[in-house]
Amino acid sequence: MPEQRDTPGPLAAREEAGAEALMVSATPEETTRSLGSDAWHDLRRNPIFIVSGLLILFLAVIAIHPSLIATRDPLFCELGRSLDGPAPGHWFGFDAQGCDVYTRTVYGARASIAVGVCATLGVALLGAVIGGLAGFYGGIWDSLLSRATDIFFAIPLILGAIVFLSMITLTGIWPVVLVIAVLGWPQIARIARGAVITAKQHDYVQAARALGAGNGRMLLRHILPNAVAPVIVMSTIMLGTFIALEATLSFLGVGLQPPTVSWGADISAASDGMQFRNAPHILLYPAAALSLTVLAFIMMGDAVRDALDPKLR
Repeated sequence: MPEQRDTPGPLAAREEAGAEALMVSATPEETTRSLGSDAWHDLRRNPIFIVSGLLILFLAVIAIHPSLIATRDPLFCELGRSLDGPAPGHWFGFDAQGCDVYTRTVYGARASIAVGVCATLGVALLGAVIGGLAGFYGGIWDSLLSRATDIFFAIPLILGAIVFLSMITLTGIWPVVLVIAVLGWPQIARIARGAVITAKQHDYVQAARALGAGNGRMLLRHILPNAVAPVIVMSTIMLGTFIALEATLSFLGVGLQPPTVSWGADISAASDGMQFRNAPHILLYPAAALSLTVLAFIMMGDAVRDALDPKLR
């Protein structure tokens, strides 16, 4: 008798054909896509990310090389042109000291962005280390580090910065960066602690522990990559907040000191009511630059949050 072979029915044949089509259409990039690649895939299609990214890129360029678009000296002033309005070659007019407002607005981006970036890096590093260790080891370490976090939480950031900067005689951006980093890390620590506690309960971490992986390997290879997303999101949002904080401290006279050019200091100098009524441009331009910068970083933080949070996708 001839040998009989089982032939798939119409339904089975369609299922096999569909599976083969999926295997053919799935590229290696799609099958191995990680959280980071998924986030980047979403960010490239987010208009908020594109607009804020272009604005931040422009601000970064002029912060590094302000002479590209401002050829004058921001410290050169002509008292004879005090409070003059816009003129050819001086698009934003002159301030009370006769300094070119356009040039000072451009150069003000350097100090403000430098303080924001450096302070954010310090806060993120300090907060992630303290919060990560508290969440990973737990027990007495968690209690001690959490109580230390509560103590720093009880100190209002702007009030503590005013007190400490009033006692420091050093000038430049580093005293401001140091004070913000020392006082601003508790929120990042709380977020990092919660993310590490959640990550270490996953099955793959328990499997790595059962296979004999040490604490350092588990923390660096398994927990940290899966707990860093909330820290990145919060740090991006806080960067804009720290830029506004630096401007506030400079406005109050305890932040960046002359000859450092700062938006907050220029806003403070232009806040006199009589000067504003006669020459509103000396306040509007640095205030607008500060507002756009803070808004750009907050928009960037919102876009990154939406991309990195799987619940929002």
